Amino acid sequence: MGTITTAEGIEIYYKDWGSGQPIVFSHGWPLSADDWDAQMLFFLQRGYRVIAHDRRGHGRSSQTADGHDMDHYADDLAEVLNHLGISGAVHVGHSTGGGEVVRYLARHGESRSSKAVLINAVPPLMVQTDANPDGLPKEVFDGLQAQLAANRSQFYRDLPSGPFYGFNRPGAEPSEALIQNWWRQGMMGGAKAHYDGVVAFSQTDFTDDLKKITVPVLVMHSEDDQIVPYQDAGPLSAKLLQNATLNTYQGLPHGMPTTHAEKINNDLVEFLNNTP
Repeated sequence: MGTITTAEGIEIYYKDWGSGQPIVFSHGWPLSADDWDAQMLFFLQRGYRVIAHDRRGHGRSSQTADGHDMDHYADDLAEVLNHLGISGAVHVGHSTGGGEVVRYLARHGESRSSKAVLINAVPPLMVQTDANPDGLPKEVFDGLQAQLAANRSQFYRDLPSGPFYGFNRPGAEPSEALIQNWWRQGMMGGAKAHYDGVVAFSQTDFTDDLKKITVPVLVMHSEDDQIVPYQDAGPLSAKLLQNATLNTYQGLPHGMPTTHAEKINNDLVEFLNNTP
């Protein structure tokens, strides 16, 4: 574990475990590198080098007031990888982290990268626009910001208790431990970063970024994702990418890397082993 100070003066916290081919994990909003525990331990035990950072304003990184947009997220990630001398990386991004991965590859190139994985990720574009009529109305995201501003702690209890992990589905058995861990990670970060982050993950258009990416990309998306709707995300990203494989899941929640870690990890292994 360590930190770097970026050229902009932002302290970014990261974990860097093991040796071998590097897998770089980018977490979702409003969480931290800790959300990848199930993946980092799994791949560390299989001989990979695993790396995950806390995005600016999240987790243990600086709670800066500014720069909470995809360009800065991508630039911070680039500085971490440059500092560590990473090459041949497999990038794995969940939700907002998927947007970070896409923007990083498009903005900084693929010289340090070999493959990528997008898990229930926000690209191409979440918000409804004239060019994206099937997106979610902006009022949905305005509502998230309003709830965050009014009572962030309660909001961060309600979201994992319901749609994030699918605990609101009939027959689901909520895990208090997962809910508390989600709340813990969220509350470690800064309110300003999380407030601005809603705009970053919902209003950033990744269409042109996706078209630039040439490395093999596995797109993993559940049809029952209640946070990033399937029909306006995974399949559209797969069509825009030059070298994509789409894995569609039935009945799994947005937070499936945690709730169904064994399934997700095994599918990641298959992609790593069987894709040139």
